[in-house]
Amino acid sequence: MKKILILSTLFIGAWAWAQGIKFEDGNFASILAKAKKENKLVFVDAYASWCGPCKLMVKNIFPLKNVGDYYNSHFINAKIDMEKGEGIELAKKYNVKAFPTYLFIDGNGEAVHRTLGYVEEKDFIQFAMDAGDPSKRLTALKQQFEKGDKDPAFLKNLAELTIYNDSEFAEKVLSRYFQEKPMMDEEDAQLLISGVKDTESTLYKTFQDKKAEIIKLFPDERYERFNQNFQLNTITKKAYNPDTKTWNDQYFVTEAQKLVSKENAEKLLKKLKANKALKNKDIALYEKLTLEVYQDYSKAASSELNSAAWNFFENISNKVSLEKAVAWAHESVKKGESYANTDTLANLYNKIGDKKNAKIWAEKSIELAKAEGQDSSDTEKLLKSL
Repeated sequence: MKKILILSTLFIGAWAWAQGIKFEDGNFASILAKAKKENKLVFVDAYASWCGPCKLMVKNIFPLKNVGDYYNSHFINAKIDMEKGEGIELAKKYNVKAFPTYLFIDGNGEAVHRTLGYVEEKDFIQFAMDAGDPSKRLTALKQQFEKGDKDPAFLKNLAELTIYNDSEFAEKVLSRYFQEKPMMDEEDAQLLISGVKDTESTLYKTFQDKKAEIIKLFPDERYERFNQNFQLNTITKKAYNPDTKTWNDQYFVTEAQKLVSKENAEKLLKKLKANKALKNKDIALYEKLTLEVYQDYSKAASSELNSAAWNFFENISNKVSLEKAVAWAHESVKKGESYANTDTLANLYNKIGDKKNAKIWAEKSIELAKAEGQDSSDTEKLLKSL
């Protein structure tokens, strides 16, 4: 009887798991070839290992029977980390800049539909159905826009689909949207602010013209913070030469001082340089600049410190520098304890060889994850390894 019970439990567990999306093994080329052979689209969950919404999709949406039934019967499914292996080049090819991004790609490798973020079951299935309908795919929607469609609902949907991966096109869509929609609501204001990159953006004038409407929805000081950020983004763009990967420090500090203090301008420049160095894989420069930025970290926000500490965990091997990151993570926890920063602390302690503290903080992180409804599977793996 005991054996039958165990076998039944295993069978039920396997059956339950099989209800969800079945992701293919193998490289992307082989997945494309299979899709072409079976005349199907490839569905790609383009994710990053650190991404919270990505983990929630894995936990809450991908295992659902209805989701699995539809995706498994209509698509070849692939799950690819966009920051590792061939995912790095795929992220460039398909312009993946936010996580999770969901791509539908035909057998020739052309992306025909996409969206992003945490998506509930009903919308996730509807989105897949739209991908299967050539008249509702992103490529068709873009053609519809070019033909002059002015329906506000259509324009808003198209802007939301493109704003994080095709910002130039989204700007054109939003420009038309705000011409057709006389009154702005809170969602519109958020969409507008997301669409403005700097003061040279075509949407920046809309942002200025609609100030009276926006400050009815958000406090005036929040509007001014956004405005300052747009101006700083313009200065940054003009100060950095992407071809030579060099900065005009004097220009940046001189112009930024018109908006912030000299001390803050110099600190911001170091942060920007550190971010570029990390993106350019100049780890030594990134490490040096970040240590300078957070020499005094008492005024930094909890989320900022956690981000800096996690980046050090992922990229830095120097123990002395990692111990600095431990201090940042502790300060982050002190300012606002969460699953994310306690997990960072646990991983940092493990990396510097302090298994005792790694275990303490991993247990704390898992406890917080349960309270916050977060997926703690990575932290649980860490705990088991200690």
